[in-house]
Amino acid sequence: MAIGGVITTGNHPKALWPGVHAFWGQMYDEHPTEYTDLFDQLDSDMAYEQDVQVTGFGLASVKEEGGEVTYDSEVQGPVATYPHIAYSLGYIVTYEEMINNLYEKIAMNRAKANAFSIQQTIENICAAVYNDAFTGNVFTGADGQTLCSASHPNTTGGTYSNVLSPPADLMEASLEDIVIQAMGLQTDRNLLISILPTSLHIARQEWFNANRILKSVLQPGTANNDINVLKATNAFPGGVKLNHYFTSPHAWFVRTNCQHGMQQFWRVRPIFDQDNDFGTKNALASTYMYFSVGNTDPRAILGSNGP
Repeated sequence: MAIGGVITTGNHPKALWPGVHAFWGQMYDEHPTEYTDLFDQLDSDMAYEQDVQVTGFGLASVKEEGGEVTYDSEVQGPVATYPHIAYSLGYIVTYEEMINNLYEKIAMNRAKANAFSIQQTIENICAAVYNDAFTGNVFTGADGQTLCSASHPNTTGGTYSNVLSPPADLMEASLEDIVIQAMGLQTDRNLLISILPTSLHIARQEWFNANRILKSVLQPGTANNDINVLKATNAFPGGVKLNHYFTSPHAWFVRTNCQHGMQQFWRVRPIFDQDNDFGTKNALASTYMYFSVGNTDPRAILGSNGP
């Protein structure tokens, strides 16, 4: 049965007759908001937003007595552009359906069902950037690489990696490796910077495993009496973030404290409007939103495409 168009008395004829105990399938309990764990939430008043890299300076050189000062320069790097995209979803109900529908709850739930679909749309769009992190079919960074890549180019030469290599499943050892990798990240001019993990992001299939690893007092999965250093050092102060919209069961990600990283720009947050068509007396309702998601600095995210 095709779904679409105008809601008429024929869409659910049982609503015209008394004696129905319940109408089901229109509303379900929904997950708490999860996309805000994936991206920093920012407001925009432009048609698009851009982040421009400017490299810093390198290390100082020895100045001989009476010699010249060594001068360095800065260079503009990749430009990350966030083009906002508009999304909308609505429904139309005929005047006849409204006056003949015996069950007010159906009509009242339509706005809630619309909001449910809008929320799911946002979640899927945001999760898609992570789901595509190793393939680049949906999102490619300003440097031309996938979100998680072993060859992000530096503007001044060389490359760096924000992916665990070789890929590893989520376990104590691989988490320690990715924390060490994050702490070793450098600027474009190869200066060490304080990049630290903040949160671990996993699919539902890794929920119990992730909590077992990070919350055990002693080293998990062994008879050793060693402490769990990940817990003892609070290596992930933001904790474990479950995302039900991740499609790869064993891919996992670590967000860091790097600025200008995973960003979501809201030009227009969801707006729900209602109106009536004079000619038909049909009732119209819709939700509109206008936003963009992406990444500027890949140092804000590290990942492993667990086999």
